[in-house]
Parts: sequence; structure tokens; C-alpha cells
Amino acid sequence: LIREATRAFGLPCIEMEGYEADDLIATYADHAVAQGADVTIVSSDKDLMQLIRDGIRMLDPIKNRPIGPAEVVEKFGVEPDKVIDVQALCGDSTDNVPGVPGIGVKTAAELIKTYGSIEKLLDCLNEIKQPKRRESLTTNAELARISKQLVTLKHDVPVEHTLADFVRRDIDTDKLYPFLKTNEFRTTLTRIQQKLGEGGGVAPEPAARTAKKPATDAPVVRVIKNQAPVGPAQPHSREGYALVTEEAALIRVIADAVHARKIGFDTETDSPQVADARLVGISISTAPGNGVYIPVGHTGAEGDLLGGGSAAPKQIPLQRALELLKPLLEDPSVLKVGHSIKFDVSIMAKHGIRLAPIDDTMLISYVLEGALHAHNMDELATLHLGIQTLKYSDVTGTGKSQITFDKVPLDKARDYAAEDADVTLRLHANLKPRLVTDRMLTIYETMERPLISVVAEMELAGIKVDLKELQRLSADFAGRCGELERDIYKAAGTEFNIGSPKQLGDILFEKLKLGDGGRKGKTGAYATGADILEELAVNSGHPLPRKVLDWRQLSKLKSTYTDALQQQISPNTGRVHTSYALAATSTGRLSSNDPNLQNIPIRTEEGRKIRHAFIAEPGNKLISVDYSQ
Repeated sequence: LIREATRAFGLPCIEMEGYEADDLIATYADHAVAQGADVTIVSSDKDLMQLIRDGIRMLDPIKNRPIGPAEVVEKFGVEPDKVIDVQALCGDSTDNVPGVPGIGVKTAAELIKTYGSIEKLLDCLNEIKQPKRRESLTTNAELARISKQLVTLKHDVPVEHTLADFVRRDIDTDKLYPFLKTNEFRTTLTRIQQKLGEGGGVAPEPAARTAKKPATDAPVVRVIKNQAPVGPAQPHSREGYALVTEEAALIRVIADAVHARKIGFDTETDSPQVADARLVGISISTAPGNGVYIPVGHTGAEGDLLGGGSAAPKQIPLQRALELLKPLLEDPSVLKVGHSIKFDVSIMAKHGIRLAPIDDTMLISYVLEGALHAHNMDELATLHLGIQTLKYSDVTGTGKSQITFDKVPLDKARDYAAEDADVTLRLHANLKPRLVTDRMLTIYETMERPLISVVAEMELAGIKVDLKELQRLSADFAGRCGELERDIYKAAGTEFNIGSPKQLGDILFEKLKLGDGGRKGKTGAYATGADILEELAVNSGHPLPRKVLDWRQLSKLKSTYTDALQQQISPNTGRVHTSYALAATSTGRLSSNDPNLQNIPIRTEEGRKIRHAFIAEPGNKLISVDYSQ
């Protein structure tokens, strides 16, 4: 898309097969200096710093500051003409430059300042006093020489265009306007039309605007960092969304995706639980405003359904669709962007597909703005794009009438699912660059994004539980609750609903007259919280408050844990599969839900018994780990 945009605006688009951009820049910089020009390389790339000399400087576009010899010395410890020697010694893993193990930038700079070059250094290794350093340089001498070749830019690329080809040209609106319309750059299109007119060419500068006349080129929605957009979210066009139910169409979508190199991606399933979820459909977007939905598991629904009646609609068979999509979804040159993509990674893994490489707009937003707002797609679409998205309930309904996604009519499923992929791609374009400007790129790249696949594997693996132990504990807790109920009724002198705070309060403070008469809340009922009962148990000497506390504890353990966990064991795996939220806490911690396995009681003997129901496979062990915060 960058290539298309460059040509649409009438700018030179220079690339050569077999050569990197840095080599082209080095060659053209030499040509320009030879013709008497002052050259500014707009980049902060350290690899280009070797080019700095009289007539050539750099400009960091992010910090908007010049980079000259002084800045190079600050970064590398040597003048620009020695940069390649320092880089060759210390290496660069991101560019596959091996360097010499154990030699960092500081040490490399000291060595090059002493010996002048790698070649002279390698001729004088017997002078190196540090044994380990001398040994590493001796063993890796050839790697150092190869590394220098790798980092040295080419100054003799046989370029096809001369500097004269780079002159500024008038804009050709016949090329530019269709490009802007196709990619929905509406504001930019309006601004340029106002400036150039429909006829094209460079228009004269407009007369100065009067103070009373507002600028007409301001966007409709302005997004200010950490603030909601001005004005309400607006519905947006879904005319660019398509349904893919034929193999030929899917093959074209895959080809477009490979060409695009970055796609919005989402999956639809019939359950939010990964372990039991069945894949229903996949959506892909390759550019803003477009999106396709590929149904693979719709089973039909009553009413108006594309495909006819309540029978399963026409769609590509699941296994065939995945067979065609697998190379794309695993292609290392195509970035898959999702929103909460951990779920999609897990779903694809169930089908033998390793979804990679990935980006997650939910996590990017979380890294940038933390607890300032929620990070669900609907809110971010409003906040950053100013658009109103379809909600899940809009297509599935709510309450008793809610249906699973495999029953959603295909036209509704298309609009909802394709929109998810489209909006995700738009959010990525909006948010990803801010990781650099907000200095949060390292946090995202080294901590948050790598965690996605790790946690996805944890969720998919699940945790083994001993069903018989849970059943035994439930029965034990039920029996002991029954005994406590009889003791409570005896102490109260009557039967009542122990779980009712109002009835319990009446017994404690009106019938038994315990404490100082109790205190009532806004509803008129007495407060019967744990602190009140603890105080009564200590001060009144009456057995009822302590019995009620014990009953509450056992009832909660039974209902919340031993009974609930039995229901949450997957029939497919025999294990419990919790979901770890990556972007839910203000502290950066993970949170566990469905079920919450982070709040299993430990402070009481009964609570600790529940932990014994979590077990390891034969030959394995569970370990408990704590670490300094």
C-alpha cells in the first residue's frame, strides 16, 4: 500500500531486487554530494550513521533532532568512519550480524580507538591483556571479518534512476483521487480537492482565511490522546464486506492477503470456552473498509437464512477451508492482527495451525493507556475511530432467546465478523505507531506480545482435577452444613433461612437480644457481615454467631468451588480450562475467570482441602512458586 500511495502522489518509488534500502540511500547520497548537494537522511537507523561526513547528516524524524558526528560518538564511542568496525565487533542479532561473543559496544569502541580497525586489531591479538577477550577474538576472528562485510553499506549500486528523476512533479489527480477513494481517505481527498480542484495540478496558495471563517479541512472526529473523540460515534458503511462460500473466492482472498502482508483476523465460534468451542467462521480484512467472512460451521437457523430455511447454508467444508488457509496463517511474512488474539491463537492451535506472527490491538491499547478506559473493540472503535460497531448481542440476541453464532443468518454474521477484522486493522494503524512515540515499544514487544502464545497454551492445556475428590468434598461439606444447620436452629430456638441476612438479623438482635441491639442499613435490615458476627461470637458468648460463620464458610466452599468446579470440567478433556485476561488489571497482573483459579482459599483447613483436588498427570508434579514483587 505504501508503494501505491507513493506513486499516487507522484513521488519517486525506488526499489531494486537484491539490494536493501540502506544500500540505495548510500549510493544516492554519494551521487548527491558529488553534485554539490547537502544531504539529509531522514532516519534514526543506526546502520546509516556510517554515512555521516561532510555534506551528509541525518535527521531523527521521531525526536526531530539532527544526527551528526557528535551524536554518533555519543552512541558508538567512535567517529562515523569507525562505526562499521564497532558494529562488526559487537554484532546485531536483529540483522543476523554475529559479531564476537562477549564484546559489547563500549569494549568494541575502546578496541577500535586503540587499534584503528578490525584488521589491525586482529593482527595484534597477542597484545590483548584480558585472556577471555583475547581468546574470543582469536576464535571468532573470521566471524568479525564477515560481520564487517555484512554491516558495510554498498556505495556502488547500479541504480536505474538518476537524481534528476526525483524532481518534484505536479499531482496527477487521475491517479490520486481513485487511490484516496478506494482506501477511504475521505478527509484527505476533500482537502486536496479544495486545494487543487477537480482539474488537478498544483493550485496557487489560497488567500488567507478570515478570522471568522473556520478551517474546512479539519477532520470530523478529532482523537486526542487519553480522551474520547469529540462528537458521538457514527455508523459506518459495510458495503465493502463480502461472504466467501466458494473455494475460488477463498483462493483470491488468500492471494490478496499475501500481497497485503498485514491482515485483520478474527474467528467466530459457538462457545466462549476454548476447550469446547467449535469453529464457526473466519474473517479477514486486507485494507480499511474491506473484509470477508468465511463460514465453515454454520448449522442453520429458523427464519430468514441465506442458504435457505433452517438447513445448513452453503459454505466451504471446514477441513478444506483450513487446508487452504493454513499456509497463509503460518506465513512468517504476513502479520496477523487480532483483537484479543489469544482466543484465535488457541482455536487455530486446536486445528493444528500455528497462527504467527501476530499483533494484538487490545494489548497495544492496554500498554499505551492502561486503566484509563476499557480495551474492548467497541469502546476503542468509538474512542479512536469515531465509529459505531455492531455488538455481539445485535446478531445473537440476549437472554432466553439468545442463539449461538452457528445459528446466526449469514448476512448478519458477515457484517458482524468482517467488521471485527476491518476495525481491528484500522485500530492497528492508529495505535501501533504510538508504541514508538510513547516509548512503550519494548514493553509490548518483549513482555506483552510474547505472553500471548504462552498463556494460550496454558489455557488450552488446562488443569487436571480429581472429580472424585471434588465429589467427596461436596458430600462432606453438605453433611457438615446439615449438622451446623441443626445446631443453629437449636441455638436460635426456631428454624429460619440462615442465608437471609434479614431473618438472621431479626434472630440475633430482636429475638436473642445479642450485642448492643445491632445497626440497620438503608433497607431496614440489620447488618450481619462477618465482622459483626465475629464481634458477637467473642463478646456475647452465644454459640449462634460462630455456628453461622462456620456454616457460611462451608456453604461458600461447596457452592463456589467443589460444586462449581465439577460443572466446569470439560467433557472433551476432563480438565478445567480457565481464561487468563491479559488486559484487565491496572497493575499488569493476569486475572483468571471461568473459573477463577486465583482465589482458591488457603487460609483455612477446609479451603486448603480444595487445593488437593488439583492434581498432576502421572510422572509429573505441581509446584507452588512465589517471588518478590
